[in-house]
Amino acid sequence: MNWYEKLSKYFPIEEMKSREHMELLLKEKADVYFKDESENHVLMYAEFDHFLFIDYLYVAANTRGQGVGGKLIDRMKKKGKPILLEVEPLQYEDSDSKKRLRFYERQGFQHAQTIGYNRRSLATDKENPMEILYWTPNEESEKEIFEAMRDMYEQIHTYKDRQLYGEAYQTSDEVLTFSKDRAKDSIFNALEDKQK
Repeated sequence: MNWYEKLSKYFPIEEMKSREHMELLLKEKADVYFKDESENHVLMYAEFDHFLFIDYLYVAANTRGQGVGGKLIDRMKKKGKPILLEVEPLQYEDSDSKKRLRFYERQGFQHAQTIGYNRRSLATDKENPMEILYWTPNEESEKEIFEAMRDMYEQIHTYKDRQLYGEAYQTSDEVLTFSKDRAKDSIFNALEDKQK
């Protein structure tokens, strides 16, 4: 199974970029978009001057719990930049979403409680709300995380979208919101509440 098939089997269709999109990013944005893969993992990420974005992280089922994902995250932390990623909202019937959240919580990630993220999927034409997780080496603010997410969205998610999909994704202003006054509960608290 090739790297794209592994990602496609693991991630929901509404979260997947097309293979052509990712290959174009790897080719035309080779200075910022990278693939790190082995038999047991696939990591797709973007590295900018001031932050890193994990686009996809897949670890083979037979090697989960053996520290593969933690080593990949540690390698990224050593770059000394904030690390951002998107996760689906907690779905109690989906044990994978709980495991993913616990993994990122153990890695020291925080939930961006002032950032809203809701994008319409071009694959399903349905709204796809996501949550933003981040790790920071220097206590960067959520406002800084928000600005980094906007930058990533415009450079990676919507790269040549009209050419690739026949239509454009929504603008970053339509997808991302920042509101210090409407901070939501941490997604990690919901994990703790569910365990009680």
